Parts: sequence; structure tokens; C-alpha cells
Amino acid sequence: MARYYRYRLPPWARNCIIVVEKVTLPILIFQLIRTLFFPTSLDVFLLGLLVGLFIAFHQGWI
Repeated sequence: MARYYRYRLPPWARNCIIVVEKVTLPILIFQLIRTLFFPTSLDVFLLGLLVGLFIAFHQGWI
């Protein structure tokens, strides 16, 4: 199994990952508020994906 190293990626890919990492929390908060007021199946699914992505970045898996 190959280990994933962020710094082995090309600079443009690293920059994309950094941007996604920084933008995840504000989008997560917006989606949480939207899901609380207008809950639909798609909103709950997107919220779950965003929470998983945020946890993956926070734990250092990505």
C-alpha cells in the first residue's frame, strides 16, 4: 500500500488541496445552517460529505 504524501504532488495539486482545506469549514457551517432550516435528503448528504472531509483534513488523513 502506497503512503500518501501531500508534498510529493505537483505544486498546482498542493495548492488545490490547501484551498479546499481552508474553504471546508465556512462551507460546512453554511451547509449546517441550511440543513437546520431547510432539511432535504440532498442537504443531509452534502453535510455528511463535508463533515467527513473536514474530519479527514483535521486528522491529517489528507
